[in-house]
Amino acid sequence: MPTQKQPTQSPATSPVARKQKKPPAPPSPERRAELLGIAAEVFAEQGYNATTVRKIADAAGMLAGSLYYHFDSKESMLEEILRTFLTELWDGYDAVLAAPLGPRETLEALVTESFREIDRHRAAVAIYQKESRHLVTQTRFEYLLESQRRFEKTWLTTLERGVSDGVFRADLDVRLTYRFVRDTVWVAASWYRPGGGHSPEEIARQYLSMVLDGIAVRA
Repeated sequence: MPTQKQPTQSPATSPVARKQKKPPAPPSPERRAELLGIAAEVFAEQGYNATTVRKIADAAGMLAGSLYYHFDSKESMLEEILRTFLTELWDGYDAVLAAPLGPRETLEALVTESFREIDRHRAAVAIYQKESRHLVTQTRFEYLLESQRRFEKTWLTTLERGVSDGVFRADLDVRLTYRFVRDTVWVAASWYRPGGGHSPEEIARQYLSMVLDGIAVRA
């Protein structure tokens, strides 16, 4: 009695082939950083709500589906962009605060570190400036609120210490001064471009000369 011929399976559809098929390799750290840098520029230029994964993929010269191999959503990209910026910012701030500096020197170091972060993460700073008020309403970005509280406390404490030590004027409104310095420094992300005519340190010196002449005790 002749045996029934079993249907053959092509190598591509056989269970063994399907089992052996590997997912795309994860991107290298360099490629991942490059894609996040491109995404940051698109977010900064077009706004978070108006930015789609397709727009980011177009800017990166790839298909939107390919971008999903690296990130599961635009929210994931934005979160990584902002967390990276804030982690580096606080690493720098914490090093300043741990140093045995007087209040004036601490203020100078914080301003300088801020401009260095603008130099490293200009697009992320621009996103933070434009979007943080709306992002903090989302559970995923609630960590921004804690960073904002730490930021305010750091600067207010430095200014208050300066007044208490007699380095800054006794009549100084520390909260108003904090807001002025904060806004004056961070708005620079709207015009600063890395590799321009002035280094972050040079810009910090110019800003500090204008600010400190107004708040330092007059001889």
